[in-house]
Amino acid sequence: MENPSPAAALGRALWALLLATLGAAGLPRGGESVCSARAPAKYSITFTGKWSQTAFPKQYPMFRPPAQWSSLLGAAHSSDYSMWRKNQYVSNGLRDFAERGEAWALMKEIEAAGEALQSVHAVFSAPAVPSGTGQTSAELEVQRRHSLVSFVVRIVPSPDWFVGVDSLDLCDGDRWREQAALDLYPYDAGTDSGFTFSSPNFATIPQDTVTEITSSSPSHPANSFYYPRLKALPPIARVTLVRLRQSPRAFIPPAPVLPSRDNEIVDSASVPETPLDCEVSLWSSWGLCGGPCGRLGAKSRTRYVRVQPANNGSPCPELEEEAECVPDNCV
Repeated sequence: MENPSPAAALGRALWALLLATLGAAGLPRGGESVCSARAPAKYSITFTGKWSQTAFPKQYPMFRPPAQWSSLLGAAHSSDYSMWRKNQYVSNGLRDFAERGEAWALMKEIEAAGEALQSVHAVFSAPAVPSGTGQTSAELEVQRRHSLVSFVVRIVPSPDWFVGVDSLDLCDGDRWREQAALDLYPYDAGTDSGFTFSSPNFATIPQDTVTEITSSSPSHPANSFYYPRLKALPPIARVTLVRLRQSPRAFIPPAPVLPSRDNEIVDSASVPETPLDCEVSLWSSWGLCGGPCGRLGAKSRTRYVRVQPANNGSPCPELEEEAECVPDNCV
């Protein structure tokens, strides 16, 4: 057999390098493991709102509208698609959903990604929850090329706040996970600059990235989630996924029993009581000094309660203060 010429050997080497490069480009994002589970799997997904006045007493929305959750919108997809991601900019569709709960543009974006990249297998949704605490559920299907699940739920009312999951992988090598449970915390979509649940629409220009809202960030007393005494916010919601093994009509998903503390199912009796300290206004100006001539008089100033204390928070201080003075216009 003849030895290949140097040019032929170089051509083969370049071809091998090209194939290796194309193969690497086809791997899941971030070097994620490839799912090798054979048959598709069906799951029930249950969203549980934990937004209560006990856990989140500050500015808790009571009416027009009261605290509630939008419908849940999600997709089963591959690593080529991203519905949202922390520290990245949201799409126009997700902006509309986070600000106004309008899902049409986001649905069109998901559909376009599925047609162009074959990266979305299925879209799923669940009804809205008309209160801060409550549940809603849906069913979804995943397959080995589309084993990731993402979804969003809008916090109502809010400027552009939401909760959700970004690319949760339900595949573990050649097997599907039997169940998964995650605590959820609020995120800011970066498109509206409001601080409170009922803030008027005020666009963020230029648009910011998605950031997690914490007990100390944004660091502003007006922020509805600002609890400086807490190291971390309690979970505002929870999501549970359970694999379905029977006919969906006859199947009742069992309550997950998970050993990890992070995945505990917390019942209503153990809802945390978040302390809310009293907040008062600044002092008013001193009033006129009153009193008889030749003697010391008195003047006073006042302040008012801005936030009533709750759940054993610091009580309110005195709202009126007096001081001695010399009358200007004595009688």
